[in-house]
This record gives sequence, structure tokens and C-alpha cells, in this order.
Amino acid sequence: MRYLAALLFTVFFAGSALASQCPSLISQIDQQLQSAQLDSETEASIRALRDQGQSLHNQGKHSESVKVLRKAMDKLDATS
Repeated sequence: MRYLAALLFTVFFAGSALASQCPSLISQIDQQLQSAQLDSETEASIRALRDQGQSLHNQGKHSESVKVLRKAMDKLDATS
């Protein structure tokens, strides 16, 4: 029984850790978009990924949200 409780405790806090990453990634993307010199097509694709990541976060799909937001960050990093 102790093992089950420990497993549930770990799973609960792992979800909480991912949930807190989403807003910070969204904030980082927003800050970098303000200062980045991007063509309109690249900026639109990054904003679409950012919006998709925020939508997934709002739906509680935090691991998927982090993946999408990291793709947006990678695109931003590649352009600078």
C-alpha cells in the first residue's frame, strides 16, 4: 500500500511540475517575439505553435503543451 501511495504522490507532483513550465515557456516566447526580427510567415508559425501550446495547457494536457511550446522556442532560437 505504501508503494501505491508513493507512486500516486510522484505522479501528482510530476503533473504539477509540467503545469508550471507552460506559463513560463509562453512568457519566454512572448518576450522573444517582441524583440525578434522575423519575417511574417515565420512569426505567424511561431505564434500558432504558441497559441496551440496555451490551448493545450488550458485543457490540462501539460506534457503535450510543453512539447509544442518547445518547438516554438526551437524555431525562435534557429532564427536568431
